[in-house]
Amino acid sequence: MTHPHPVRIEHLDDIMVITLDRPDVRNAVDGDTARALHAAFLAFEDDDRARVAVFHGAHGHFCAGWDLQHGARLAAAGEAGGLAQLDFDSEDRRAPGPMGPSRLRLSKPVIAAVSGAAVAGGMELALWCDLRVMEEDAYFGVYCRRFGVPLIDGGTVRLPRLIGMGHAMDLILTGRKVEAGEALAMGLANRVVAPGMARDAAVTLARQLAGFPQATMLADRESAYTQWDLPFGRALQQEWQRGKARIPDALAGAQRFAAGHGRHGQF
Repeated sequence: MTHPHPVRIEHLDDIMVITLDRPDVRNAVDGDTARALHAAFLAFEDDDRARVAVFHGAHGHFCAGWDLQHGARLAAAGEAGGLAQLDFDSEDRRAPGPMGPSRLRLSKPVIAAVSGAAVAGGMELALWCDLRVMEEDAYFGVYCRRFGVPLIDGGTVRLPRLIGMGHAMDLILTGRKVEAGEALAMGLANRVVAPGMARDAAVTLARQLAGFPQATMLADRESAYTQWDLPFGRALQQEWQRGKARIPDALAGAQRFAAGHGRHGQF
């Protein structure tokens, strides 16, 4: 069964909610869905009104990964060999990945609202996001380990950088289930909320980010991502080069502070 609209976009003022909606396969991603997800996040990148995106899976699951039923049909039809011929080697910031947006390097933040399963390629999509808001009964896992499906959407790159090599090797080699409490403890999840509340909590968090002075926040975000490729001294230099352009914003913020706004940790 093919769902007629596997990817939906909703605008909530300056927040864009992108919803994966293939209920018959727990939001697993086939080729058409990957292309639709890639297009949706490019639309977010190019929309000057949208400051933060929330990535959500409908019907109680974030994403069960690559659609293995689709893969089985390709294999039965003798078309599976064509998958290996696909080329995802481009370093273009706007290039697609096998699961859709996993190669994109956006200039604005994306928050994953994780419910139910976020496994295999679905876990890789969650890792691609800047932050992960996870429901108490949701779970991660490299479940594709059981079927010989490789991590090709950034999992072997982002997971060690996010949670360290020890935790990453545990998850990558065993493919075991990681529930919300453990995910929070190891830094895989940023927030844990009640069942059914991930989307609302992610939208609330997105509104908070959208309310900050954007140029400074985005400069700091870009500096944090790009420092991985640089020696320590060069990374500090890059941070300064981006940050000094935001000094007028800092002085305006100092004036707001002096006038009594935002003190004692208030936002």
